[in-house]
Amino acid sequence: MVRGRPQGLERAVGNLLENAAKFDADGDEPVLVRVRQGSITVLDRGPGIADADVRRVFDRFYRADGARPLPGSGLGLAIVHDVAEAHGGTVSAGARPGGGATVGFTVSRSRLLR
Repeated sequence: MVRGRPQGLERAVGNLLENAAKFDADGDEPVLVRVRQGSITVLDRGPGIADADVRRVFDRFYRADGARPLPGSGLGLAIVHDVAEAHGGTVSAGARPGGGATVGFTVSRSRLLR
């Protein structure tokens, strides 16, 4: 349980899941969701995130080369960033071992209800 803005948190999680589904072109690999003590991480088996793009994927309107042909405006992960920041947290993105991406965010431990 987290003390925060329910609509913002719901939107952030939804954006992570929508991105994972969008980048798994075949749709046959499971998307994993890890929730642990104020953090949520979505792991997919899509094409992954290039090292050069990792620092920018949370920027407004940023679209990596591989994402340009797909639907979207480049705002989904920027919203995740804003929600995480509003809840005292951080964002993360990187490669998933074995292929794919891991993308997620945290909230401040002070927002966790015990």
